[in-house]
Amino acid sequence: MGNFVEDIIERDLKEGKVKGIVTRFPPEPNGCLHIGHAKAICLNYYGTAVKYGGKCNLRFDDTNPVKEDEEFVESIIDTVKWLGWKGDIYYASDYFDTMYECAVKLIKKGKAYVDDITPEKMKELRGTLTEAGKETANRNRPIEESLQLFEDMKNGKVADGALVLRAKIDMASPNINMRDPIIYRVVRARHHRQGDKWCVYPMYDFAHPLEDAVEGITHSLCSLEFEDHRPLYDWVLKECGFENPPHQYEFARLNIERTIMSKRYLKKLVDDKTVDGWDDPRMPTLAGLRRRGYTPSSIREFCERIGVAKANSLVEEGQLESCIREELNASAPRVMVVLDPLELVITNVAEGYEEQCELEINPSDKAAGTRKVTFGKRLYIEKSDFSLNPPPKYHRLTKGGVVRLKGAYIIRCTETEEENGEVKRVYAEIIEGTKSGGDSPVKAKGVIHWVNADDCIDIEARLYDYLLLAGGEDKDFSERMNPNSLIVKQAKAEKILEKAKPCESFQFMRQGYFCRDLKAKELVFNRTVGLKDGFKK
Repeated sequence: MGNFVEDIIERDLKEGKVKGIVTRFPPEPNGCLHIGHAKAICLNYYGTAVKYGGKCNLRFDDTNPVKEDEEFVESIIDTVKWLGWKGDIYYASDYFDTMYECAVKLIKKGKAYVDDITPEKMKELRGTLTEAGKETANRNRPIEESLQLFEDMKNGKVADGALVLRAKIDMASPNINMRDPIIYRVVRARHHRQGDKWCVYPMYDFAHPLEDAVEGITHSLCSLEFEDHRPLYDWVLKECGFENPPHQYEFARLNIERTIMSKRYLKKLVDDKTVDGWDDPRMPTLAGLRRRGYTPSSIREFCERIGVAKANSLVEEGQLESCIREELNASAPRVMVVLDPLELVITNVAEGYEEQCELEINPSDKAAGTRKVTFGKRLYIEKSDFSLNPPPKYHRLTKGGVVRLKGAYIIRCTETEEENGEVKRVYAEIIEGTKSGGDSPVKAKGVIHWVNADDCIDIEARLYDYLLLAGGEDKDFSERMNPNSLIVKQAKAEKILEKAKPCESFQFMRQGYFCRDLKAKELVFNRTVGLKDGFKK
């Protein structure tokens, strides 16, 4: 069963309203893309262009030189290609001449005028949802005067903010967006592609429909907050005289629990150095998710599962986690890593003792085979896997107790070395005849992981969590920041991780899924997601 966008497209194709499907993804180059943008990319590209044999343009809405940067352009191109998009790249700034000509056309038709009103006065005269707006003294300014003033604006003869060009529509419209909106303003700032050519720049609501029309977009898919802007979209195309104009359709934007989806606030986190840049693995940006270990296929699967709807809703954070967890469970090699090392000495073997143990690379993929792991006299285990005063149902190692070392032997703890009440070293003996794979004369209720002290390597493990604490959705983001969104561990790991490539993923047994960091030169591994799926299916 298709979604409402597919229903519209299939109807338009069947009725011959369009011959081919052309969509677009129009980001502003003023920040990095986040997971909400992934939904838009997947809908415009995979859900429409690919499905119906059409095309999807990547178009930069670079109409505000004050906030835009070439760095973000390059980042966005890299990100959408990583997600799987293929197509042509366009820039709204390439259409500035066309947009300016359309604005002049509106002035000549008596559909636009230059105004010197202040922002405060404009807000006052705009009216409310229940009261009509009021006309300004300049609304009926002579056409020739508006044309000359608009040209002066373009030629840099007018100070920033002194004059604006407004569409002349209806100050009594029930839709406030139609009450003579600003369509051009003076901005004397250098544009990252156009240089100093322009001193006037179009507003988004004016530029957007023109960009779509020039590119021959058939279905302009926007998030739901643009629904009230659609009448203005249609008005611009009609008054500018475009035949077979595109149509705008709105879908619900993506909102995820405990996730910041406001680009403005994400920028604040970067500027305040709360996070380490736009690609910090705690950020919901696609660059951050990539660095954390999420794959393009897991993000596409997430977008497919949440679907496309007309009503906004809040998605459980576990849905995205579930997608990557399922993928990595099937594909990620298993390794043993000890995050909080505690030394374990085997007392009934000689110094220099070594033995090879065989462990599965991935129990979900038998074809992956097995790997050899060295078992020696000195090992490391997790501090939490030993307790002098174990709680009820504790099935790990205790003094005098037994536990199985994964892939190796059942051991019995014989003594401990303590300092100020803290266990510094554990001594244990192998119980003969208990090597994994054979018939053991002794049973152990618990199994723990370990690494060999003589050939393990040192790594840094970064345990990432959500930036926001659960609950308190009515509070400001600043009041919900999670103080434990990043915990760093100096860990001991199997030597195989020494050869891990950037972004290569592994399951750290009993710990979670980790990938080697994309940027760090050292052996740094980021936790992508834990092992437990808490999503309510």
